[in-house]
Amino acid sequence: MTMQLSAAAVQARLKRVSVIDIARGVALVAMAIYHLAWDLEFFGYSPPGTTAFGYWKLFARSIASSFLFLVGVSLVLAQANGIRWNRYWRRLAMVAVAAAVITVATWFAMPDTFIFFGILHQITLASVLGLAFLRLPPLLTLAIAVLVIAAPQFLRSDAFNHPALWWIGLSTVIPRSNDFVPLFPWFGAVLVGIGTAGLALKAGLFDRLATVQAGAWSRPLIFFGRHSLAFYLIHQPVLISLVWVFAQFFPAQVETREVTFLSSCQRSCEQSRDTEFCARYCACVLDDLQKDDAFDRVYAGEQSPALKARVGTSTEMCSASADSGMLNGEVQ
Repeated sequence: MTMQLSAAAVQARLKRVSVIDIARGVALVAMAIYHLAWDLEFFGYSPPGTTAFGYWKLFARSIASSFLFLVGVSLVLAQANGIRWNRYWRRLAMVAVAAAVITVATWFAMPDTFIFFGILHQITLASVLGLAFLRLPPLLTLAIAVLVIAAPQFLRSDAFNHPALWWIGLSTVIPRSNDFVPLFPWFGAVLVGIGTAGLALKAGLFDRLATVQAGAWSRPLIFFGRHSLAFYLIHQPVLISLVWVFAQFFPAQVETREVTFLSSCQRSCEQSRDTEFCARYCACVLDDLQKDDAFDRVYAGEQSPALKARVGTSTEMCSASADSGMLNGEVQ
C-alpha cells in the first residue's frame, strides 16, 4: 500500500494540521501538571509514592501513550508524500541529542535513578523502527501493535536482566529510573498511531481535519505543540526551580524514614489489597528489615541480589503473617 495525500491535503499538510498541534499541546500541559506533582512530592509536600500509584500513575501512562501515539501519526503525515530525508535526519538528531542531554543531566543530579531510556529515547528509536511500518497495511500494523503491547506479559526472561538490555523492556527486574519507557510495550503506542493514521488517510480524515480552524483559545496549545521538544526540555527545570525557591521560604514538614517507608508501602500495597492487610503487612516488613542493616540499605537504594533476596524473604513472610492475623481476627 502506498500512502498518498490528495493535492488539497498535501497543501494543508504544508500548513500543518492544527488539530494535531493542539492535541500535542494538551499532552504537554498534562505532562507539566504531572511533573509539578512529582516535584511537590520530591520536596516533601505530598506523601511518598503519590505520583507512582493510583490515578497519578494512570495519568502518567496516559500522557506517555498519547505522546507516542502522536509520534506515529506525525511520522505517517511527514512521510506520506515521500520521505524528506534531510528534514527527517535533522529532526532525529535533535531528539537524540536531547535524549543524551537528559541522560547526562539526570546522571549528575540523581545518579541512583537517572533516565537512561525515557520518553525521548523511545521517540528516537521509534522514529527509526517506525519507518518499516509506513507501507504496511494499517490493520496489520495495528495487529502487530497489540503483540508489542502484550509482549511483556509473556516474554519476560532473566536473559534480559543485564543492564545493557533493560531498554528492551523484557527483563524480570524493574530498573530504578525517574522515566523508563522501554521498547516493549511502549513502541506499541507508536504503531497504534501509525496504523490509525494510515486508516485516517484512506478515509480522507486528514483532509477534513486540515480545514478545522480552532478559536483563539487554541493558540497557546498550538504554539506548545509546534515547539514540543523545547517545551519538554525547558519546563521541568523551570518547575523544579520554582518549587525549590518556594521550599526555601516554606519548607515541607520532614518525616522520619520509618514514616516515609510506611506511607509509601501502604500506598503501594493498597493497589491490590485492603487497608487492614496493608497496615499489618507494612508494619511487619519494617520491623523485620530493622532487625539488621537491611532497612538502611533499602533506604539508600541498594540493588544488590543479596538485599533483593533478603527483602523477598521478608515480604513473603509478612504477607503470610498478615493474612494469618486477619483470619485469626487478631487486634493490631
